[in-house]
Amino acid sequence: MNTSTHPPIDAALPETASLSTWHSFLDSDFIHSFKQSPTAMVSALVLFLFIAVALLAPWLAPQNPFDPAALELMNSRIPPAWIEGGQWKFPLGTDGQGRDLLSVLMYGLRISLMVSFCATLFSLVVGVTLGLISGYAGGYLDNLIMRLADMQLSFPTILVALLVDGLSRAVLPRSVHEQLALFVVIFAIGISTWVQYARTVRGATMVEKSKDYVHAAKLIGMGPMRILFHHVLPNVLGPVLVIATLSLGLGILTEATLSFLGLGVPPTSPSLGTLIRVGNEVLFSGEWWVTVMPGVCLVILVLAINLLGDWLRDVFNPKLK
Repeated sequence: MNTSTHPPIDAALPETASLSTWHSFLDSDFIHSFKQSPTAMVSALVLFLFIAVALLAPWLAPQNPFDPAALELMNSRIPPAWIEGGQWKFPLGTDGQGRDLLSVLMYGLRISLMVSFCATLFSLVVGVTLGLISGYAGGYLDNLIMRLADMQLSFPTILVALLVDGLSRAVLPRSVHEQLALFVVIFAIGISTWVQYARTVRGATMVEKSKDYVHAAKLIGMGPMRILFHHVLPNVLGPVLVIATLSLGLGILTEATLSFLGLGVPPTSPSLGTLIRVGNEVLFSGEWWVTVMPGVCLVILVLAINLLGDWLRDVFNPKLK
């Protein structure tokens, strides 16, 4: 009788395959290009730090800015610690309500990143789906989708977002709009940025649908939806990833603009744009740090995302290989 304790060969195959896939990824041209680009590495590190701070804000923030019991009006309008009158207890200073600005920035980052990520994901799903259908079907359906895209391109992104937000305020009762304000902002930003995905994916799909593997899938009786999402989609995801990265930065700026105008997230959930708007009201009274600190944070975050997106664009550009 065989009493060996070694696992069966078949049981070890999945683990071996996963290790082989991981090693192949580490040795890929993508990782090699990443290691050779100091700009990409620094940008990715900065973005990772921002995301980590946002996710861990409840545990890292020195103060909970949403807890009235933790606030003291006597601590209001304290300048940053390196300026005369500042306290190291509040390294970036405080606002007019006595809230620690560093803590407010941490919580504001969570909202800005969440809104931008959800809006980017929404626009990606809508744009990629419409682009696949338009490029594969052709005919009147292609013309209809592309004419809608052309119409939307006639309006600036911020104008479309303002229009959607304004319509929601006119249609929904005020109490309902306040509860759904975050979702309205996500929808407004997402619906105004799907065109780039649709046009890019449409062009790539028109190229892919004429290739042999698509004809072979048709010959064996595979349906159009399965061909699109199981075979064509994986081959058009490179440009989509680049657009999504750049759209993430655009989403943060659009949300900040809407919030600065008072049309974004509610004041009870302040984002970076809301913080800049609040600070702008007291900017000329000498409390410059209330608006400058969120502004600097916003610039660094969007710059890191855009630099990372530029690197991804170069990596996926076949003309540079």
